[in-house]
Amino acid sequence: MSKYKQVIKWLTEKIDTGKLSPGEKIPSENELCETFGLSRQTVRHAISKLVDDGLVETRQGSGTFVSDQRAAEGERNVIAVVTTYVDDYIFPSTIRGIESTLSEKGYSMLLSFSNNTVGKERQILTDILSRSDVAGIIMEPVKSALPSPNMDLYRKLQNKGVKILLINSFYPELTLPHVSLNDAECAYKAVKALIDAGHENIGCVLKLDDGQGRERYRGYLKAIMEAGLPFSYDHVNWIDTIDIKDGKRALSRTMERLKECSAVFCYNDQVAGIVIEALEDSGIKVPEEMSIVGMDDSDIARNGVNGLKLTSIPHPKEKLGKKAAQNMIRMIHEGKLLFNATYEFEEDVILRDSIYKRKK
Repeated sequence: MSKYKQVIKWLTEKIDTGKLSPGEKIPSENELCETFGLSRQTVRHAISKLVDDGLVETRQGSGTFVSDQRAAEGERNVIAVVTTYVDDYIFPSTIRGIESTLSEKGYSMLLSFSNNTVGKERQILTDILSRSDVAGIIMEPVKSALPSPNMDLYRKLQNKGVKILLINSFYPELTLPHVSLNDAECAYKAVKALIDAGHENIGCVLKLDDGQGRERYRGYLKAIMEAGLPFSYDHVNWIDTIDIKDGKRALSRTMERLKECSAVFCYNDQVAGIVIEALEDSGIKVPEEMSIVGMDDSDIARNGVNGLKLTSIPHPKEKLGKKAAQNMIRMIHEGKLLFNATYEFEEDVILRDSIYKRKK
């Protein structure tokens, strides 16, 4: 990390966590130079970047102070929050993180759910476009691995001056910031856990229509190729949103394609749970005959499937929601330069009972 970025990261975290409040004076240039062992020029560069982002403001002869990023009376103070689903899995925690942060800053949350359908997404975006009180949108994309018919509405909202931040994934067609997992790197770590346990023929079950599936496939490939393991596309299984709703009935072909494998990396814990049930119905023992790793460290992973607790990669859930809300507010209050609101979390594998260590 560049030296000036260390100062930016340190101050930003103190502001985001409330350790430095709106209107409070930040440490002086001399104090920051001493704390970080940096030159005055480097510290001034860091502060100027924070000023440009609208996070702090310099008052002549007085010092530098945390900007008040709370919604001002009379300005647009509604943030539309759109997730694919609401009532289970990782979504309640993410929404809770967003709401608590927006509320602290005086913003109201307008909550909607797209049910992961482009039709519902279009309806929501059209409604937001007709409103005059919406300052920004925190949006979970719908089927982000596929071309979307709703790009025109996103561009109209951008032209209207509405800030847009995507969560969990992103649309390649749009230059919009996103807050998400680093899906490729986390998938790499998940597959590496299987490799470290002695597995060589490793399959995967990934989601075709969401961008996370594309990125997680990238991580799967990196781990397989880096380890010099045999790769066969016969062991790569793509499913979609409808398949997940149908459950294990939709996975009969997948079971056939995993026959030569001793381990499988699954798109998330929900898919891993479906795969475990389908494998056990086929008489395949988990993990003795098929080791499994998922992603998200959801209740499914922690509570277990048929008594088996899942090895998984955590999803930051509430932390992701808080970060998305913090970055949205900074986008609204940004100064002369455009704030880069993209942030990707990196997490480590939580090892549980679903990986069987093979003898070498």
